[in-house]
Amino acid sequence: MIGIIDYGMGNLYSVSKALERLNVDYIISNEQEVLFDTDGLILPGVGSFKDAMSILKKTGLDTFIKGEAVRGKKLLGICLGMQLLYEESEENGVTEGLSLLNGKVERFPGVSKGSGLNYKVPHMGWNKLNFHQDSPILNRVPEDYVYFVHSYYVKDYKNEELLASSEYDVQVPAVVGRRNVFGTQFHPEKSSIVGMSILRNFVKLVKEEER
Repeated sequence: MIGIIDYGMGNLYSVSKALERLNVDYIISNEQEVLFDTDGLILPGVGSFKDAMSILKKTGLDTFIKGEAVRGKKLLGICLGMQLLYEESEENGVTEGLSLLNGKVERFPGVSKGSGLNYKVPHMGWNKLNFHQDSPILNRVPEDYVYFVHSYYVKDYKNEELLASSEYDVQVPAVVGRRNVFGTQFHPEKSSIVGMSILRNFVKLVKEEER
């Protein structure tokens, strides 16, 4: 059973429909007792980092998520959910994140260095993945295009936690991971074969843990 964390700022419909297409059992909840009994967690997210962390802290879900990750439960952050896995974000003032991965979140510069080209912010559209290292989350995933919608990206990350990137004037960490914690800056549920392959791999990792 996959638990989709509902804290009021996630694209729950599209994520749940993607899991349905994979014939995966899931539950959407904001109750820690319910989410505790699941085998893996997905942390979706759209909107402001600061607002999201405020809600997670008020509900105690921040402590719960960190505790479950430390306990070894598989966790996948999507879009803003991926950014929340990091140490801090500068969005609307510096805000502390979940600190499950190393790095900080900053706004796109918006102008290409030296080229005079404008890169629109938010970054919205399809960009190609470039793989950096092998990972079970990327097993048999085509190195192809995925769908992004974001104005902030991760910087000062550890190279060993960068699994795949994309280029949008700067290098954008697109798939990240360390041990049982993974994240995608893009929306896998909206990214056709590539995205569905990543979700399928995550579910497979969760099922392997059950055995």
